[in-house]
Amino acid sequence: MFRGNHPTRVDEKGRLKVPAEFKRVVDEKYGQQFYITSLDGKSAQIYPFEEWQRIEEKLSRLSTFNPTKKKFLDRTNYYGQQVEMDGQGRLLIPQLLRDAAEVKGEVAVIGNLTYLEVRNLEAYRKQIEEPFTEEDLSTLDELGI
Repeated sequence: MFRGNHPTRVDEKGRLKVPAEFKRVVDEKYGQQFYITSLDGKSAQIYPFEEWQRIEEKLSRLSTFNPTKKKFLDRTNYYGQQVEMDGQGRLLIPQLLRDAAEVKGEVAVIGNLTYLEVRNLEAYRKQIEEPFTEEDLSTLDELGI
């Protein structure tokens, strides 16, 4: 499982060096193939390919005419690319997604259980400062958290 925030940098060529804490999980559980995508262009979602395939299997069971499936695939294909980690533990974030999400220089790399999320560090800090809404607190309460 991927947990925590490990800020790092995306270099001038668009490569993200996977933080050591997350690289250990990758080395223990996954291979070197990843699918990098986004649902909204505001962040990069990095899925070990094995985890992405689980999502694709679930989607394949839905009708081709399911509008939510089409919307999801349109977005994840638009921003997405399959990439391989290089020998130095770096992943190339697709140019289109780097530009849309402004992931260059200092970035936050956040563990989201089965995938990593890469965010512009300053934009992420601003989002974190927003308080929980009453609806958020109610949902957490329903989950017993």
